[in-house]
Amino acid sequence: MTAILVAAGAFLMTLIGGYVAQRTGDRRHLVLGFAAGLMLGVVSFDLLPEALHQAPEEVHGVPQALLMFAAGFLTIHIIERAVAIHRGHEAEYAEHTHGQRSAHGHAHGHGPTAGAQGVGLTAALALVGHSVMDGFAIGAAFQAGTTVGTVVAIAVVAHDFADGFNTYTITRLYGNNRRRALTLLAADALAPVTGAAITLLFTIPERLLGLYLGFFAGFLLYLATSDILPEAHSPHPSRTTLLCTLAGVGFMWLVIGFAS
Repeated sequence: MTAILVAAGAFLMTLIGGYVAQRTGDRRHLVLGFAAGLMLGVVSFDLLPEALHQAPEEVHGVPQALLMFAAGFLTIHIIERAVAIHRGHEAEYAEHTHGQRSAHGHAHGHGPTAGAQGVGLTAALALVGHSVMDGFAIGAAFQAGTTVGTVVAIAVVAHDFADGFNTYTITRLYGNNRRRALTLLAADALAPVTGAAITLLFTIPERLLGLYLGFFAGFLLYLATSDILPEAHSPHPSRTTLLCTLAGVGFMWLVIGFAS
């Protein structure tokens, strides 16, 4: 039951992250820069190390977790190519503009496609799935001992702020309306509690969990580098946006470091 109470703290932190994300107004480019930094930090300092720890077995000289990492990256890349939604932000780094842009980063007259919205929903749902795993990690850690449970709980509760922040930001970035973004934020907030409750029933094999984390890391890395960072810099190519990205990475480094 301690795990359930800690997961409730993660629930609140996720909502706080989403609230901060939706209150940014015209500083959207800074939010996206920070969100990309958070995602890069989560991938580098949290997901990949944990995936390698839990699924270290190799296939033809490469750890299975890293193969899943590449598979996650390529899967979302193929999905974007298939539905032809990639917006080619690279051309927008120059000083010229391509017409008035809407609040969601799309040129007027070219609203978000169903495919783009679908990618946003898929990404947000993947974050929800990751939050379920967070709750599961809390429950499993407390089963291993109070000390281990406390360390894991600190890490999860702290980075669930980033999860809530990213869930709302990604859903809106791909053209989904505010109501849908808030619905997914609520699902993401409830997910750790659900995951912690699952541990009262059964456990997931460590190797399968490691493979999932590797796949999800590749998924997040693609979104951060191929979509979110270019979108952050296209309307406001500024040093401030870059500093926000560095701050996001640094924040996750501190969180993981303190938790360790």
